[in-house]
Amino acid sequence: MEEKIRGRGSQFNLKNRFEKLSLHDITHELDEYFDTEDFERAVKTEFFNDISNSVLTKNESPDLGAGYSINPYRGCEHGCIYCYARPTHEYLGFSPGLDFETKIMVKRNAPELLKKEFLKKCWIPQTVFFSGNTDCYQPIEKQLEITRKCLEIFLKFRNPVAVITKNALIRRDTDILKRLSELNLVRVIISITTLNKDLQRRMEPRTSTPSQRLKTIEFLSGSEIPTGVNVAPIIPGLTDEEIPEILKNASGCGAQFAAYVMLRLPFSTKELFTDWLGREFPDRAKKVINRVTEIHGGKLYNSEFGRRLTGEGNWAEAVKKIFEFNCNKTGLNKNKSPLSKDLFRRENPDQESLF
Repeated sequence: MEEKIRGRGSQFNLKNRFEKLSLHDITHELDEYFDTEDFERAVKTEFFNDISNSVLTKNESPDLGAGYSINPYRGCEHGCIYCYARPTHEYLGFSPGLDFETKIMVKRNAPELLKKEFLKKCWIPQTVFFSGNTDCYQPIEKQLEITRKCLEIFLKFRNPVAVITKNALIRRDTDILKRLSELNLVRVIISITTLNKDLQRRMEPRTSTPSQRLKTIEFLSGSEIPTGVNVAPIIPGLTDEEIPEILKNASGCGAQFAAYVMLRLPFSTKELFTDWLGREFPDRAKKVINRVTEIHGGKLYNSEFGRRLTGEGNWAEAVKKIFEFNCNKTGLNKNKSPLSKDLFRRENPDQESLF
């Protein structure tokens, strides 16, 4: 039996479905930023400069609540085995498997690119989703502080932003988030998939523990920063039974709002997840796959807008009712006012008001 690679979600690389694409040769300018704390590194993580000339991505999906998203990193060292963003690494000439969590593209000029976007006369002030693809607070952020610098740009221009993460590192930026909150310019969402630490470590190997995520909700809420919980992804037959307890605990820690997303397995994520499930939970694998197939209309994934995030059928409807019942029971989603768009300033954003 082959030895398991510890501290990684996927155990192998899949063939790139865009194999004609090749990786541009980029010098390793970020070697000094390798993160080594707390993790066993059977496979070393590499960081590459991302040469993108834009940083805001327009969301065409009507399922999402924001028109634009920002992602300082492509690839994610968190290594969540179910991550729907894994196939996007193939566009870079990488594999969605181990490459996705060990070869990270870094947009070191993201703050400057964001500033340029906000200075454009065509920019209409609106909420930007931070991040829509990979986690903006993955481990390397501790050293590079790209997300923090971007938040400073949001504050200077007073453009609203919604931040979602699985990492307690966001507490580092409480000072900026608090100032944004005072102007009604920010919402923070902490994703919690499970409260079971053992399952979390096997499924999301380099994320913050469930207890740390709850402490983060408590810490940010206590700092008067509007904070909510995203129960995501809900994995039928594996984590769906935890919905009431997650909402109860999050509400008890000060969460004001909640949302949920069903498991999504686009493209090669299907193969990676089913391989992981067979290795880690062979006794439950068939049950989980059957339920996932049921909520996606007979397939492992249905990309249709309006159904891809919530699923369909009896099981999906049951999950929806359980979620809504427990939100009402715990007082979540009672009041959720929109973020302010009226404070945006394009002229002299670096000049602080004298008053």
